[in-house]
Amino acid sequence: MDSWVRFSAQSQAKERLFRAAQYACTLLGYTFQKSGASPDLVAKIKQLEAHMSLGRKLFRLGSSADALEAAKRGVHLSDSVLRLCITVAHLNRAMYFACDNVLWAGKAGLVRKLDQDKWSQRSFRYYLFALIMNLSRDVYELSLLMEREPRGPKGSSVSSSPVSESREAASGSGLGLPALPQRLRAQLLLLATVLRCNPPLLLDLLKNTCDLFIPLDRLGLYRTSPGFVGACGLASSLLSILTITYPWLKLKP
Repeated sequence: MDSWVRFSAQSQAKERLFRAAQYACTLLGYTFQKSGASPDLVAKIKQLEAHMSLGRKLFRLGSSADALEAAKRGVHLSDSVLRLCITVAHLNRAMYFACDNVLWAGKAGLVRKLDQDKWSQRSFRYYLFALIMNLSRDVYELSLLMEREPRGPKGSSVSSSPVSESREAASGSGLGLPALPQRLRAQLLLLATVLRCNPPLLLDLLKNTCDLFIPLDRLGLYRTSPGFVGACGLASSLLSILTITYPWLKLKP
């Protein structure tokens, strides 16, 4: 109950709930349309999705200032790679929120004759750049953790005997799968171990990967489908809600 009280008191948490509902509507609308549902039902779901999107924009008013403050904090990080990735990501987020605020003003009727398509494309470009920098930061932190992870006695990797290697190759071929090289198997095992031991990094990597397909689709760089975009947006929104509810799951600089 305490976690829910803290969660509901945050405007960011409410925006995440609206986001989850919006992309759930996107997924439902696509599913119903493919299954041959009535056009009236599909139209109502799309209208609800539009209302959720407009409500989210209202919650994000003024978020550019928060992103700029986060960028100022990122400048003081000692690690040069983290400093670059985090600062540039927050600067792009600030520009994304600014464009989003202009879009809200246009859709609310406060700014007339606004080219909403142009501003939408502009906002998604900033969003894409921010996600690329966030993913670069995730990959960098993952590589650092993999380098620090001991892989055997005295930090050296454990090598298999020729007998065990032949058994593993035989079992792999028996399953109809090509046997993986020993070095690749060791790297995959190390990767799985590091991600399992670092839930914040794993969740952030999954969330940013899911979010990446949204601007790629909207900008026409990698077309998917409304159903896929809705599923990715819903998954990333649920992961964000999880990190807000349990702050220890949020990746920190």
